[in-house]
Amino acid sequence: MSEAMVDSHVTRSGFDRKTIVDAVQRAVGTPNGILGLHEPVFAGNEIAYLEECIKSTFVSSVGPFVDRFERMLEGVTGAKRAVAVVNGTAALHACFVLAGVEPDDEVISPALTFIATTNAIAYCGAIPHFVDSSLETLGMDARALAARLDAIAQKTATGTINRETGRRIAAIAPMHTFGHPVELDEIAALAKDWNIALVEDAAESLGSTYKGHAVGSQARLAALSFNGNKIVTTGGGGAILTNDEELGRRAKHLTTTAKLPHKWAFVHDEIGFNYRLPNLNAALGCAQLEQLDGFLASKRKLAAAYQRAFAGVPGVRFSHEPKDTTSNYWLNAILLDEENAGSRDDVLAALNDAGFGARPAWTLMHKLPMFAQSPRGDLSTAEAIEHRLINLPSSASIRAHDE
Repeated sequence: MSEAMVDSHVTRSGFDRKTIVDAVQRAVGTPNGILGLHEPVFAGNEIAYLEECIKSTFVSSVGPFVDRFERMLEGVTGAKRAVAVVNGTAALHACFVLAGVEPDDEVISPALTFIATTNAIAYCGAIPHFVDSSLETLGMDARALAARLDAIAQKTATGTINRETGRRIAAIAPMHTFGHPVELDEIAALAKDWNIALVEDAAESLGSTYKGHAVGSQARLAALSFNGNKIVTTGGGGAILTNDEELGRRAKHLTTTAKLPHKWAFVHDEIGFNYRLPNLNAALGCAQLEQLDGFLASKRKLAAAYQRAFAGVPGVRFSHEPKDTTSNYWLNAILLDEENAGSRDDVLAALNDAGFGARPAWTLMHKLPMFAQSPRGDLSTAEAIEHRLINLPSSASIRAHDE
């Protein structure tokens, strides 16, 4: 890498693009081509299980790998019931339906999230209501949530309403950003106090823990994703987690077209969803879950290498796991100091020119045209995170380099 590729641009704080590129290079070495943001690793029984599935001819919506995958998820997470579905967005949508979210309700969610969270709310005919994020967790800020509820919420005999809109606040949906768990105890306590359903968006956080428990394992409803860029992939897939056995049975029924069991008759007792995970995808997922511990160890080693590499680098800090948590570090992130925020795109360009597939955070949900009129509280921290954050290559296959 030549000096011409990464010019200095030094600020008063000593910040410059080259020091950031050098720090990434110290952590992961010099890439051969482009080092992607998060690529899957297939190093176990994937081919064997796929061949077994194909030979069985059960490649679609039923088959033994689906059941096996669900039981494996229950073992990994500690949840009483896991229901596999076709993707993480479908899992979230089903969770909101199961939580009782109805048209014209409001669901409180972070503005800093992937659009799947907000789309799933909209699929219910509900309205997202955005609250601020925390610099420590990058997820929903419990203090901001408390302040917002105090400002606009009112308890009534039929539920908690937003005094400003007259709409019912049906659910609170925190998302564990990049695998860092939010302040679950505080958020759950607020949901209970205000009598609002809690739905955990754990799409990015399989393997992360909060106070010793797997995220999603203590919730009445939580959603996982197994997209190709997640720590474990089924190609496309997701899952609903619950500790309520009856809710688990209803989740399975609702997401499998609400068909009543029968040897041959096609009888459906309500409007359901064809959200079934194909057996072929579940076979891939079983092989991936067998390797989860190794993936987590590799990713945490990589995160530690990034943290060492950025220690002492001026004008930037590495986003580490919050207190009382263990993060899966799905995506490693750095935050530029506020005075350097204007250089974010220059840093992104320098990193990508050097072969590191770095990316910014998502565009905040309230800045998208379809959600621009949604109710929201103060979002100053989320806005600061958005224009300061950079995600770094985070695949489990990346071999961390020691300095």
